[in-house]
Amino acid sequence: MNLITSIIFDFDGTLADTATVIVDTMRRTFTDMGLPVPDEEDMRRTIGMKLLLALAKLGNLSDSQAVDAAERYKRFFREYAVDQVRLFPEVAETLHKLWEEGIRMAIATSRNAESLETILANNDITHCFEKIVSNSDNLAPKPEPEMVLTLLQRMGVGAGETLVVGDTTFDIEMGKRAGCRCCAVTWGNHDIETLATAGPDFYIDKFSELLTILDH
Repeated sequence: MNLITSIIFDFDGTLADTATVIVDTMRRTFTDMGLPVPDEEDMRRTIGMKLLLALAKLGNLSDSQAVDAAERYKRFFREYAVDQVRLFPEVAETLHKLWEEGIRMAIATSRNAESLETILANNDITHCFEKIVSNSDNLAPKPEPEMVLTLLQRMGVGAGETLVVGDTTFDIEMGKRAGCRCCAVTWGNHDIETLATAGPDFYIDKFSELLTILDH
């Protein structure tokens, strides 16, 4: 089996604790549109989906309503939420260590590029990532493999030497369809029983446990 030389990370729920601010922003969006606010657990379950699809599903929205909702959401997130986002424990320290050890890292996220770049800069981890693909790239949404395949091509690395790390079945299915090994984190938006349905190769309960996976 090939050594892992590169890692592709999901962002929301994997690197950063965004669930509360995402739900608050969704609640603000539906309220602003005069629409019923979806159940909180339903909103949490859509985290990781492309924003337009998540909002449409939650509110049973028409195409034009979904576009309107997504624009409102992005504006509210930028104005009220982006500076509240914090990384999960051990993330910054472990990313810096991986970077120092020469592990090549990238992000595949359903978040838009503008908010992602702000959060990365706020937490001093921008330099850790060689490449990023986001919702702004207009690639096929998770669990389709296009985001991972695009990163592999742009980085010039093989699927066999790449680990995809995420907190939802969308991330794990995306990575597996691209031919990569996959690691599920247990602190995110899908519980371990749900994650198991996607068949990850590894699970971690703390972010620093990634170092152990790479050592083996």
